[in-house]
Amino acid sequence: MSFENGTPSTAWRRFRDSYFLYRLQRDRRAQVCLLLFGLLMVGLLLTPWIAPSNPYDLAQISLLDSELPPFWVAGSEPGHLLGTDAQGRDLLSTMLYGARVSLAIGFGAVLVQSLLGTALGLLAGYRGGVVDALLMRVADIQLSFSTLMMAIIVGAVVKAAFGGAFYGEYGIAILITIIGLSEWPQYARTVRASVLAEKRKDYVDAARVLGFSGHRIMWRHILPNTLSPILVLSTVQIANAIMAEAALSFLGLGMPETEPSLGSLIKSGFDYLQSGSWWITLLPGLLLVMLVLVVNLLGDWLRDTMNPRLYKG
Repeated sequence: MSFENGTPSTAWRRFRDSYFLYRLQRDRRAQVCLLLFGLLMVGLLLTPWIAPSNPYDLAQISLLDSELPPFWVAGSEPGHLLGTDAQGRDLLSTMLYGARVSLAIGFGAVLVQSLLGTALGLLAGYRGGVVDALLMRVADIQLSFSTLMMAIIVGAVVKAAFGGAFYGEYGIAILITIIGLSEWPQYARTVRASVLAEKRKDYVDAARVLGFSGHRIMWRHILPNTLSPILVLSTVQIANAIMAEAALSFLGLGMPETEPSLGSLIKSGFDYLQSGSWWITLLPGLLLVMLVLVVNLLGDWLRDTMNPRLYKG
């Protein structure tokens, strides 16, 4: 924090007096969710240093250690707190690395859909007419299909066309692209609605009078005023993207078991439920539920906080 003449900087003072911080200080649920999400992010960033082993290093894996139970179950070993999976990999380490993959796909997919959807929604809302009608009809057609159905179709086609080896090597990029392209209409419709309201305001008329181009008005003046709904939608979409990846992995169209995500970990352990190795599926499933729940609750809180109708001054 910087200081000028012994007083906090303007940016810090603005944040300290903001309605955002006011709401956060009075919402225990949001504080807990933010704390949990922060701890998860720090833990995942430090995974290479805090994980007991590297699940990608074959020298650290032994089939003799497969299906060891977690520490509170008889037959566990001290070196594997949460047990091991069917391949002998330490489950805690595999979950940490898998959560990194799931979050990378979630953030990457949201980046793709937000960039594409925001650009098309901005164009449709500002230009109107034929451009608006065409883009929104395309969005309506895509929204008539579920995200999972679109992702399954595209994923199956890519896997059949390029083979399993290619799909496994570029799995993260493929899943980011598939999920991102399946969800862009959500952003397009949200941004379009905001643009339709913004372009009738006086500052847009003033920009036109000053001779600014339509491109500059869209990107420099209108877009910054549509960022609040984009931010709120992004938190929800991150959770949706993580769940979509988990569903695809469970159906065999997600990450391979050699580079697992939380979804592929759940799938790999599902076959061992009947043999009593419940922890291989249950523990990654609990981490997935907690991650999605925390992100969704933060998204709900952001939506309520950034809704002008709830502003109390």
